[in-house]
Amino acid sequence: VLSCLSTMVGTFPLLSVQPMRGLVDEKIQVVVRNLPPALSVTLHSLHHSEDNDFWEAFGHYTSNDQGMVTVAKDASLGGTYEGAEPMGLLWSMQPVAGSRTGLRLRKMDVLSPMVVHISVYSGHMTEGFSKQSPLAIVVTERWYMAPGVCRIDIREHGVRGTLFLPPGPGPFPGVLDMWGGGGGLVEYRSCLLASHGFVSMALEYISHDKNRTSDIDSKTYFEKAFRIVQEHPLVMKDRVALFGLSLGMSVALNLAAYSKDISPRCCVCISGSHVHRVNQAFRKVLNKDGYKIRFDEEGRAVWRDISLPIPTDLGEKVDMGRIKCPLMLVVGEDDQNLATVESAKDITQMMRAAGNEHLLTILQYPEAGHLIEPPYTPHFRASNFIRPQTRQKVIMLWGGYTKPHADAQEDCWEKSRSFLRQHLYPSPDSVPKSKL
Repeated sequence: VLSCLSTMVGTFPLLSVQPMRGLVDEKIQVVVRNLPPALSVTLHSLHHSEDNDFWEAFGHYTSNDQGMVTVAKDASLGGTYEGAEPMGLLWSMQPVAGSRTGLRLRKMDVLSPMVVHISVYSGHMTEGFSKQSPLAIVVTERWYMAPGVCRIDIREHGVRGTLFLPPGPGPFPGVLDMWGGGGGLVEYRSCLLASHGFVSMALEYISHDKNRTSDIDSKTYFEKAFRIVQEHPLVMKDRVALFGLSLGMSVALNLAAYSKDISPRCCVCISGSHVHRVNQAFRKVLNKDGYKIRFDEEGRAVWRDISLPIPTDLGEKVDMGRIKCPLMLVVGEDDQNLATVESAKDITQMMRAAGNEHLLTILQYPEAGHLIEPPYTPHFRASNFIRPQTRQKVIMLWGGYTKPHADAQEDCWEKSRSFLRQHLYPSPDSVPKSKL
């Protein structure tokens, strides 16, 4: 069909992707025109990662009477996603067949975009894309960093992190952003927050550098980091939030409850627990109750039992009655890494008993896992994990199912940003709008 098409001028298949360059949390519009009606085609996305792995997603479509496929409206009949899914070509990405096991796709260099090739092929294909010629191809750029965002290395008072400043004169609210027990310096969420009008600092608090010793285990390290954000000339001093995922949630709750030196305006806490011995070093949590770690039939590590049963002793968990700022908890109901559902239940009961439950907002997502990331990040039910203390590599079971997890990421990101805006911006009119 298509060879005779191409002899007719102007009827080559046209693939458009809008915007071709955008922020990672911006939706794309993918449309194919100039196809014969009722033609089977496959839309395919391909990304070459910084770790030198290839990731792909694909959906099967049939062109309509006008010879068009509109990904936002038309249903994919098969592939890595099904149904009308505007962003399926991104969130359903998986390593191409024959890749290394246990991979996870994360952007480490935020100064460059995630480049995704989107192609359309004739027929319903499931493999061998590299051996076929596409009918059309578009190269897109997905950025974590909006134009004008400034990235600053922080090495101050023993604190290591990266500060991201939004474009414009400010002043802006601030966010101290903390990832989990995997350690290292993870910048992409902070960078995206700055692209939306928050001064955000990604904090390294478990180092991959064996020779690094500091007061990182104590609250003072985090208090110093908070003050670096707070005292920046572009930041509104009384409008700084804590944002923590996994172990980062333990840190955030500890600071909000017990710090005498800092007071966050609000906290966003994703996939974590309040079970943490008071005054215990944060890295000790990772070594605690190792005998409760179990392995599933595929040899993947399941950590969720480590904090179960939820202790009743206040010395073993954060006293949630001491929380004085608005708190958003994000819970994936299929989290296999931490007992987040049970923790959220106990947090609710503790805050209700203490009379501060009005400060609590819970987002609970059925069939979502532990790694609730910025939207359209591919879902990983399990991936390689290196324990920072022992450098031992395991395959960690995070949990979650692809489609519900993708929906949770999109919803959670929108609601987290609204929550931060609501509690950090003096008035709705002062919120900057960000677009690439």
